[in-house]
Amino acid sequence: MATTNTNVDSDSQSPPPAGGDGGFKRYLITAALPYANGPIHIGHMAGVYIPADIYVRYQRAKKTDIKFVCGSDEHGVPITILAMKEGVSPQQIVDKYHALIKESFEQIGISFDIYSRTSNQIHHETAAAFFTKMYDDGLFEEKETEQYYDEKAKTFLADRYIVGTCPVCGNENAYGDQCERCGSSLSPEQLINPRSTLSDAVPVKKKTKHWYFPLQNYEGWLKEWILDGHKEWKNNVYGQCKSWLDNGLQSRAMTRDSNWGVKVPLPGADGKVLYVWFDAPIGYISATKELTADWRDYWCKKDTRLIHFIGKDNIVFHCIIFPAMLKAHGGFVLPDNVPANEFLNIEGDKVSTSRNWAVWVNEYVKDFPGCEDVLRYVLCANAPETKDNDFTWKDFQDRNNSELVAIFGNFVNRAWVLMHKWFMGKVPQLHVNSLTTIDNELIKNIQESAINVQNSLEEFKFRDALFEVIDLARKGNKYLQEKEPWKKVPATLATTGITNVDFINKAEVENTIHLCLQLTANLAILINPFLPFTAKKMLHMMKVVDKMLDWENAGKIKLLSVGYSLRAPELLFRKIEDEEIKAQVEKLKAGSVKAQGTSDKVQEKKFEVKNLKSEITFDDFAKLDLRVGTILSVEKVAKADKLLKLEVDLGFEKRIIVSGIALHFNAENLVGKQIVIVANLAPRKLKGIESNGMILSAEDENGKLHLINPEEIINPGAGVS
Repeated sequence: MATTNTNVDSDSQSPPPAGGDGGFKRYLITAALPYANGPIHIGHMAGVYIPADIYVRYQRAKKTDIKFVCGSDEHGVPITILAMKEGVSPQQIVDKYHALIKESFEQIGISFDIYSRTSNQIHHETAAAFFTKMYDDGLFEEKETEQYYDEKAKTFLADRYIVGTCPVCGNENAYGDQCERCGSSLSPEQLINPRSTLSDAVPVKKKTKHWYFPLQNYEGWLKEWILDGHKEWKNNVYGQCKSWLDNGLQSRAMTRDSNWGVKVPLPGADGKVLYVWFDAPIGYISATKELTADWRDYWCKKDTRLIHFIGKDNIVFHCIIFPAMLKAHGGFVLPDNVPANEFLNIEGDKVSTSRNWAVWVNEYVKDFPGCEDVLRYVLCANAPETKDNDFTWKDFQDRNNSELVAIFGNFVNRAWVLMHKWFMGKVPQLHVNSLTTIDNELIKNIQESAINVQNSLEEFKFRDALFEVIDLARKGNKYLQEKEPWKKVPATLATTGITNVDFINKAEVENTIHLCLQLTANLAILINPFLPFTAKKMLHMMKVVDKMLDWENAGKIKLLSVGYSLRAPELLFRKIEDEEIKAQVEKLKAGSVKAQGTSDKVQEKKFEVKNLKSEITFDDFAKLDLRVGTILSVEKVAKADKLLKLEVDLGFEKRIIVSGIALHFNAENLVGKQIVIVANLAPRKLKGIESNGMILSAEDENGKLHLINPEEIINPGAGVS
């Protein structure tokens, strides 16, 4: 790769640093450890791994000293439950799924520096040493409590080992911590007719000893560190942390009764292991140890930037519990940011591995070979960055055919075809003095896009960044249409090449194709973090090395040398046909029915439409003042199982609303969500709390409530009509 001899003044404006490095000399990026009890599905990819990989690839292109670590979480109740169901050992389960998960990540292009596992000896040693240090420093409370016990199996039961009838939807196989059908958070005490999954016996309470971490001792520090020191965190992260801290923290058990996991390294602790949420995040440390002898540089030096990529269900563990552990232990850096995403639903329904309502990555790469980047593209373009989003196979097809094929791929192909047709496959000259207003506008668009993409990536706004790249390709297509070079080449030369032939509009045609080729080179650089396989294809077509993708080249228009021979065009993406989409939808539905089986098939309740209420006039309706609000904090109302107290931002003021939705939603998951309320409802006292408004929701056939909210985030206080 070389540059031309031309000197375009505007080309000197390479994108300036965006976001700032904060004085950090190195970056450590972690992605949530997936449970090794099943394959990876697209919800995992959209929420955690694709955003993390995009950010890491971008930082590598900037030549940042960065490490990207992850690994399989191989301890915990879900793994032992699955082993019990399949009649094998937990080790056999994790060996099987660790290999499958690792391969899936590699196939879809997730570029970890290391993908480790918590069953490795180095992890057991690291986690045990971490616990021992805290124990020796007197940081744990030793307590004897009553926990559920299976007298037949002679073992203590974690909540997931207890099933019964859900009090909300009537599901007879709800777990002791959550109902998989309606999503309600539960406790074993709430289940109707609870029973042990090990023996079907009714569980009893029995005393057991464990070691607790007094989180309340770190509450003041956490408030200062998070609420005062990290106001730049995403609203959903900051809001959930604030809700937990405002409600007050309590001691949390850091050990469990089990024979599977990291053994508690204390005398007299037989049959006890470290709590999975104590040992799992330490997996980031042990994986880094395994990766490099310089692991302390990335964990212990203050000029390291630690960033956790997670889903919203892991916010409390990564923002409150793990930082408190690191603070208590001492000597470790703390996370600088935790850009957690919301959840991705599939075809309008919540992902459920137990119902097989999921799109599995290992199956996708078999069904759509060579289309790895298509999935990466769709999951990023539709990423649940600010709210839960929905994946549909129709949208997958539309985005591929209408955006990747018709916009991005089409522009690159047009530029390459015309270059080979007219200039014998070589980069034509750029005549600086002949540049038109449209030419200079394209140059400006290239430079501005590089800056905008960088700014969005620095702020973890990956959807915005990807849109900017596609929009630049769209502008390239528009540029070609406006220039219409095919109308300026004499008909006698249109198919024979024009390199050595002079004609009136030759300089303009050469400028047009030259700039299109430079735009293509920029598209390769900008798309690389998102679609690495596509960027590789483009490098091959341009006959350039990986160094072309260095971020310092973004925004420049002297990337391909005049006279340099380029390879023949190849299609970057293929059209996806209706038959393929139909097959995937049928596969999804068939897999879900099969997973439910005949013994525990969900009994659908017939939805009864209630009679209409009395007719009202338009004037009656006009009296209602419906507004969009953003939930700032949520707390349970004492001695009222169904009530939640919500603080809602209406833009012009903040209000307290008491709502009977506690059995339908996790309080911490509501923070940051937008809702619609009746804003001019007369105040009413509930359990001594004045409620100023009513939240709107809809009830499904199972009695489950669904909040009414806008499709996209809008300004609090916006009117609804």
